[in-house]
Amino acid sequence: MARGRSLLGGLLIGGVVLTALSATPSPPWIQRADLLSAPLPQPPPTPQQRLQADIHQLGHAFDGQAGIAVLDVADGWSVDFNGHAHLPQQSVSKLWVAITVLNAIDRGDFTLDDTVVIRKEDLSVFHQPLRDRVGPGGYRASIAKLLAAEIQQSDNAANDALVRKVGGPWAVQVAIVSKSLGEIRFGPGEKEMQTRAAGLTWKPEYSFGRTFWEDRDRLPVAQRRAALEAYLANPPDAASPLDIVDTLGRLQRGELLSPDSTAFLLNLMAGTETGAGRLRGGLAPGWTLRHKTGTGQVMGSLATGQNDVGLLTAPDGRVYAVAVMIGQTRAPFEARQELMRAVARSVIARHPAPAATQAAS
Repeated sequence: MARGRSLLGGLLIGGVVLTALSATPSPPWIQRADLLSAPLPQPPPTPQQRLQADIHQLGHAFDGQAGIAVLDVADGWSVDFNGHAHLPQQSVSKLWVAITVLNAIDRGDFTLDDTVVIRKEDLSVFHQPLRDRVGPGGYRASIAKLLAAEIQQSDNAANDALVRKVGGPWAVQVAIVSKSLGEIRFGPGEKEMQTRAAGLTWKPEYSFGRTFWEDRDRLPVAQRRAALEAYLANPPDAASPLDIVDTLGRLQRGELLSPDSTAFLLNLMAGTETGAGRLRGGLAPGWTLRHKTGTGQVMGSLATGQNDVGLLTAPDGRVYAVAVMIGQTRAPFEARQELMRAVARSVIARHPAPAATQAAS
């Protein structure tokens, strides 16, 4: 077989020229195709994406049924974990009572200075500091004082008095629907809801001493468990975290009440005394919180309706509506509070730094 070199620089074998592939560069169009097929560098995740990842991690790691939602009030984006779940609100529902009352004031039905008389037969169940002021002749308080007591101290007697003032639980639900607050339920009121969830029937003695707890403890465990499970399966006071943050955002933007009523309610929420170890426990310097807590019944190691919802404000004025709702859990008390603190810390950590700070870094 004839071998030799061709004029083209290849190896000549049997009249066929074999060129060295490595010696000949690829045509330009092939090089450009290779560049186009290479993966493009991905942009770093946004603060919103980082927060979504944080919220998912916190929700998945929590030992229990939890729902979390965060809304950027100005920009309108939201992140959530189990945000559409209908979870028991407990005393978070006092916010809707306050909105109903202030809406009636905006209509001119009555004023903050109008008074209501609360008698012993009007008292409620569980936490009600106002009870100590009710003497033989009752206790007269202004609407403004009752609103402060129900929001800041979560006083059930004050809340029940305001519900009666506006026309009962149905009137509160009508206000919720008329303002398009989503699938938020108000329920039948504290007395009926709490006694039914415990397997009891309301009686006036439950407003005083430890009669409620004594009667509840005498029930067969199976009866108590069945009653509480029925409540949790279809809470009459259910709401979703996403509906709650949407409503809080609308409140902040002044879309639900008059400017005066909006400022009044937000100021009350800033003075909330309950839940120091919940969302408020996760605040950083310069951040503020206007919020409302809720706490349900406990049976053995099972805790229900452990909530905190509110408006978290950054030092630069940006506001986030936040809702952390624990439907049921056997996690210890400190773990429940830590979930809420961790959500607040995540919102703060993912808040965009000011432009000057970013440039300096």
